[in-house]
Amino acid sequence: MHSPLHLPRPAGRPVAGVSRRQAMGLSGLGLGALALSACGGSDGGGEAPSGESGEDFHFTSFALSEDPPSSWLEETIAGYQEDNSLTITTTTDAYNDALNQILLRARGGEISGVVQLNLEWLAPMVATGQLVDLAEYASDVDYTEAALATGQLEDTQYGLPWTTAAIGLIANSELLEKAGVAETPVTLDEFADALRAVKELGGDMVPYAASTEVAQLKDFIFWLETFGATLMEDGTCTLGDDPSVAAMEWYKEMYDEGLIAAGTDRNSARNLFSQGRTAFYDDAPIGASIVVANSPDSEIRSKMVPTSRPVLAEGDTPRALAWGNLLVVMDGPGAVSGAEFTQWITSDPEIALEYFEVTSSPPVTDTGLADGAIQDDPFLAAFTEKITATASTSPLWAYPEYAQLETELAEAVQKALLGEQTPAEAMAGAGEAINSLL
Repeated sequence: MHSPLHLPRPAGRPVAGVSRRQAMGLSGLGLGALALSACGGSDGGGEAPSGESGEDFHFTSFALSEDPPSSWLEETIAGYQEDNSLTITTTTDAYNDALNQILLRARGGEISGVVQLNLEWLAPMVATGQLVDLAEYASDVDYTEAALATGQLEDTQYGLPWTTAAIGLIANSELLEKAGVAETPVTLDEFADALRAVKELGGDMVPYAASTEVAQLKDFIFWLETFGATLMEDGTCTLGDDPSVAAMEWYKEMYDEGLIAAGTDRNSARNLFSQGRTAFYDDAPIGASIVVANSPDSEIRSKMVPTSRPVLAEGDTPRALAWGNLLVVMDGPGAVSGAEFTQWITSDPEIALEYFEVTSSPPVTDTGLADGAIQDDPFLAAFTEKITATASTSPLWAYPEYAQLETELAEAVQKALLGEQTPAEAMAGAGEAINSLL
């Protein structure tokens, strides 16, 4: 069996002297610069929105299909309509289908108004040439510098930040205690031992609800970086090198031992955690609210412990992926009133606090972050310290074809897990496929 302790250690990117508020915004720090090189040739766009204030507009949001925050968002939209004497029509798609559906509608001229995007979706949306420049609507709001950078591309403010955080590891403290795991695992070896102890609890327990479905297997990037893989160097994919193969071998061993399970994506992982059937899963802060809302355990939130990702060797920097949402505006009917709504829902202090209470997602403005409810929240404070402070963006997001690149990686990982290819074959194949797309 492969021993991860003999592999090259990741270089790590430690962050020293980070305050809680700085760390809350830190996950977006690298994204602005990363985005600037992502998509050199868009089809235009980037002009100020056309139209007039007070016009009806459309809102496309995958959050309307998630509970929470769907109920809160519906009520908030209804209140805004009444207060501003206008009509907001809506469209929602499940998260995993949202980007494809949005791009199809954009290319067919069938989408307008405000659109919710995940951070990595900005470059392909800019390439449609239909997004307006929202700089005017950002100029008089105290968005954090890090949050604001997540909506910038080619020196244009295409999006306003709605949430900025990270995806990291969340543990169930009660299950770990039952399994006799007294301390949070720091190294990969300690992590595997903790999972084996949880497995001994029996039943239908899944020790770690790690991603094994293609739709979410881009999460494997966490573990690639943990083993020291870079993924990209000087425009060339490095998958197939020793660190990437070692990471795949380790993941496969976890699968073969039954420490992770087949058929797991983000939603099923949340369900497992809410039912008390897994000790660890990966999620953003909003995952806490979804788990709590769906759990039969009224005390589940107190058992959710944000945890630094285990490292290859003590002293390495834990890996986490920057995460967040943007709101962009398509030029056309209702663009001005859509931009006004976008500014309001992302920056109004009262609305930001309500959104935090529903989703556990911190505000994106200095004013919002200064609120006592944000500063004193134990879950968010732990998440900020243990996860967000060392979060970074995916190396693949620098490329317009990022979604295809992630799919090639995900399919390769699944082939290795299912035994269709060896870990070495899978990683080498992913590297070759990604390089052929660049």
